[in-house]
Amino acid sequence: MPNHKSAEKRDRQNAKRNAINTTNRTQLRGAIKKLRVAVAAGHKEEAQSLLSATVSTIDKSVKKGVLHRNAAARHKSRLSGHVKELLAK
Repeated sequence: MPNHKSAEKRDRQNAKRNAINTTNRTQLRGAIKKLRVAVAAGHKEEAQSLLSATVSTIDKSVKKGVLHRNAAARHKSRLSGHVKELLAK
């Protein structure tokens, strides 16, 4: 339990921020997983359309501070490579 008024406020702010970050992180992971499932299943058109949406979600996550920019670049590169490999088949 916080003993000061400022500590109570900080506790409220942390809880609110945690909820926002959790939501954003869940959306990011869901988008990446959806794309990976489409690639694994071999759905070329779906994977190609999901790639742009997923890249957009990744970029938004960087902007919101949920994901580091280097990690985002790594995810985008790997996902793009998987989709490119699928389209080459």
